[in-house]
Amino acid sequence: MNHYALFIKYLKSERNVSEHTLRAYMTDLEEFFQVVKKKPDTCDHIDIRGYLAFLNRRELSRTSIARKLSAVRSFYGYLHREGVVKKNPARLTASPKVPKSLPGLLTVDEVFSLMEAPEGDDFLCRRDKAILELFYSSGLRVAEMSALNMEDLNLTECMVRVLGKGRKERILPVGEKAQKSLKLYIRLRNQKSKMVNSALFLNNRGTRFSDRGIRRIVVKYGRKVLLKAGLGPHMLRHSFASHMLQSGADLRVIQELLGHASLSSTQVYTHLDVAHLMDVYDRAHPRASKE
Repeated sequence: MNHYALFIKYLKSERNVSEHTLRAYMTDLEEFFQVVKKKPDTCDHIDIRGYLAFLNRRELSRTSIARKLSAVRSFYGYLHREGVVKKNPARLTASPKVPKSLPGLLTVDEVFSLMEAPEGDDFLCRRDKAILELFYSSGLRVAEMSALNMEDLNLTECMVRVLGKGRKERILPVGEKAQKSLKLYIRLRNQKSKMVNSALFLNNRGTRFSDRGIRRIVVKYGRKVLLKAGLGPHMLRHSFASHMLQSGADLRVIQELLGHASLSSTQVYTHLDVAHLMDVYDRAHPRASKE
């Protein structure tokens, strides 16, 4: 097995990256080697800078360039750790600064409307409603949702076990509304499932529902009910965190729920509007009152 194939295997087994991320890494690395026209263990920092110049000539956005360089940097970081290369040629190549942007946010009323969007008692409606409820109840990533197995869910204890990035496990609470939707879905799921399939969420063929499929249903119901452009699992995750913060949850608790390694990552997801900040300030600051 070549170095490239081993790196892809590492991303799957050790980093537990989503299928979307995996495809992006593969595409970016294939482009890189087409440009430099060298084998992985013969590239140096000049080749990396040449690739950066190639990307700049294409007038790509800073975000796209940073993502492509991140794939190259991760690949050579892996090769260096494995002893394939003595030096990491990508280590000193700086990525363009990308301004941190906040994902969209749903209001609480919009979330409630979205939760009611799947109408019906058939398998697909029950499944879709359970997925939407669990997203907002527990703040999962779409890849985490797709990877859930039946044994990960404990409705008696109102908990779900999630395997996140870097294969880090965390236990998340499941709210009452999500519990109810999951129970209704599981009754139909057990009739649909193939005997060997342990996946919690199934497609119409009775096999594991992919992260791409899950993303599609979130987009579908968002368009149907909210006419909201760009609605996807990430927006639901962000709404979960923001609404928790606005209701008084500690930022450290939200960090644990989201599975973030650092607090700075959590702060990108959790912003408050100015009106809410002013309201909290007026109620909390001893010198804020006009009386």
